[in-house]
Amino acid sequence: MQKARTFQRLAFVLMIVVAAVFVAPTAMAAPSAEVIVLPGATSAEGIAVGHGSTFYAGDLFGGDIFRGDLQRGTAELFIDAPEGRQAVGMTYDDATGLLYVAGGFTGQAYVYDTSDGSTVAWYQFGDPNASLINDVTLTGAGAYFTDTFAGLIYFVPVVHGVPGAFTTITVSGPAGEVTGPFNLNGIVATPDGRTLIVAHTANASLYTVDPLTGVSALIEGVNVPNVDGIVLEGRKLWAVQNFSNQISAIRLSADLSSGVVENVITSDNFEVPSTAARHGNKLAVAQAKFDTGFPPTADQYEIVIVPG
Repeated sequence: MQKARTFQRLAFVLMIVVAAVFVAPTAMAAPSAEVIVLPGATSAEGIAVGHGSTFYAGDLFGGDIFRGDLQRGTAELFIDAPEGRQAVGMTYDDATGLLYVAGGFTGQAYVYDTSDGSTVAWYQFGDPNASLINDVTLTGAGAYFTDTFAGLIYFVPVVHGVPGAFTTITVSGPAGEVTGPFNLNGIVATPDGRTLIVAHTANASLYTVDPLTGVSALIEGVNVPNVDGIVLEGRKLWAVQNFSNQISAIRLSADLSSGVVENVITSDNFEVPSTAARHGNKLAVAQAKFDTGFPPTADQYEIVIVPG
């Protein structure tokens, strides 16, 4: 009888061990890489997160788009852009699979279908000699692009997933000021689409903008030198500060009239970070490396993963 009980206990333990062997591989996720190289990139600036752990990043001066996996730590060339294109800030539309890309010094913007890499739409917003189409955000109404060299935001309406003809919004108030070489920069929108938040590099400030009127107002209490791309989730905003090699985590007031810097994120891997995208509790950050020159001349360009 005692031998029978001992055998039963051993069999039970063995069953648990066998179950653990088969269950553990599916229950455990591979750790995210801290640095993901964009193979063959000649520059970098923008990043957007797509489905799951997929991300898209751009070659600033080459215009190419890379696609990678944040969980696996991999990336590869996805869109070999036509000559003359550039890729700065970008955003992904989860509903349609379209990628909206700011075209930088070309004065242009592009919409790509991420199912096959084809160009869905192409826009010439401004004079290529006087425009820097820097960043883009998406709302239920459409896509909003900033022009860093002018106090302008370009709006592309999106109806039933189809981008239409653009219109120009003149930004009034402090966000529309052209006070330095780089002005309007990063842009995000509140979930209801009724308010835009923009970064102004020269003013080291954040502003709200009414997308219907273009009227802007200062978000008080926040000083962000070298501010570039921004990320918004609820009332938490992350401001990438390129040459400061840091990201400020900011808590906004309920009415968006003010904010408080709660934390500053740094990394030994930062080398002039430009934009970021949020994935889970982490930030994926594009490395512009403008400290090597403009255009930059680094040997390689990467995405750096940091806790958000």
